[in-house]
Amino acid sequence: MLSIEEYYNGFESSWRRFCKWFYPGMRVKRWILLMVLGGMLAAGGGAILIGPEPVIALGRTISNYLRAIGQSNKIPLIQELGAAVAVLGIVLICLGFRQVIRSLIQDILPADPRDLPEIIFYKRGLGREPAVVVIGGGTGLSTMLRGLKLKTDRITAIVTVADDGGSSGRIRSELGIPPPGDIRNTLVALANTEPLMEQLFQYRFDWGEGLEGHSFGNLFIAAMTDITGDFEEAIRTSSQVLAVRGQVLPSTLNSVTLRAEYDDGSTTTGESLIPQPGKQIRRVFLEPENCQPLEEVIAAIDNADAVILGPGSLYTSVLPNLLVPEIREAVRRSTVPKIYICNVMTQPGETDGYKASHHVEALLSHVGPGLIDYVIINTAAVPHHLLERYRQQGAVPVEPDTEAVAVLGVTPIAAEVISMTNLVRHDPEKLAEVISQIVSERTSAGKLGKLVKQL
Repeated sequence: MLSIEEYYNGFESSWRRFCKWFYPGMRVKRWILLMVLGGMLAAGGGAILIGPEPVIALGRTISNYLRAIGQSNKIPLIQELGAAVAVLGIVLICLGFRQVIRSLIQDILPADPRDLPEIIFYKRGLGREPAVVVIGGGTGLSTMLRGLKLKTDRITAIVTVADDGGSSGRIRSELGIPPPGDIRNTLVALANTEPLMEQLFQYRFDWGEGLEGHSFGNLFIAAMTDITGDFEEAIRTSSQVLAVRGQVLPSTLNSVTLRAEYDDGSTTTGESLIPQPGKQIRRVFLEPENCQPLEEVIAAIDNADAVILGPGSLYTSVLPNLLVPEIREAVRRSTVPKIYICNVMTQPGETDGYKASHHVEALLSHVGPGLIDYVIINTAAVPHHLLERYRQQGAVPVEPDTEAVAVLGVTPIAAEVISMTNLVRHDPEKLAEVISQIVSERTSAGKLGKLVKQL
């Protein structure tokens, strides 16, 4: 039982909160008044159209006055006038309501208020779309996600934590936490926030002792890890800041090192040192080999409607995730469409001379059969001026040898999925459209098969 003092304090607190709507600078009062004016005009216009009985006294007064003027033949077309007044009132109500919403959400949501219809559409419409798991790392993965998030917001990105170079490598060695670089890129790709916030997370210092070379986003994730005491929680917090559509998970929280063995029998330790010109990679492996994934990672794979591998560096971005034993087995036992997105260009020191079938062979030799069902291969021609630039770097387009891919038991999907810019990369929207078609057709066929069995 509340005392009189507690009741009074509660009432006073509620009244103060209510009064804050009318504080200067809230930008709400003007629109509420506009809605009131619109309501008065709508009521007056309705009175003109249907008579005074159903409306309030103000509407009756306006109606009687205007009808008296109309009967004296001073103003013709009284019904049209009533309709016009009513429509104007409704327009003012809608405008006032719209401005109230815009005024509120721009202080609550990190996104541009103009994106509100899109946000609501995705939250309510795409929530019923397929749940997709993507596995990889690097710029290839983040590029694809920018298009895929337009198809569904039920995305789980599983990202490699084997990086040991650049800002990520420095943070890893100095602070003893997983490298945040690929995580950061993935978060930004899935972000639904202001462009300025994205630029901030991707900002890289080119000055300052100790700061030079570091990305702000990497430092932010490192700081949140120290504050929360947990790398996974730091990613969740960063996801909230960026209003991420979906979720981003590291493939493992164990400190892992990627190693490579070459055809000449030599080995290299460290992801950043693996690409070596003139050497052919025989296999890559993690140390320790028995690293454990997050429980959420396995749950996401088990509950997915599709699993996508890549795009990204074959040996240093895609395979490191699949070398985590439980992730590898979870993908293999999954019965949903499993799609590998083959790179557009070869990578010097890593996939020199590789055709599409060589990429598939490398995946299968490391993981075993049953890993993938489809491979998306680009067939669009690369412009001549870009070919020359890439040839100088030792890279050439990956040959789409679809027949050789089919022999491996994988269905090749040949499509033009690159963007014609100053770089040869996958076009996010084209790639997302191809993925969407595969998942849609496979899902529909699965539902039909279940229905036939039931009959």
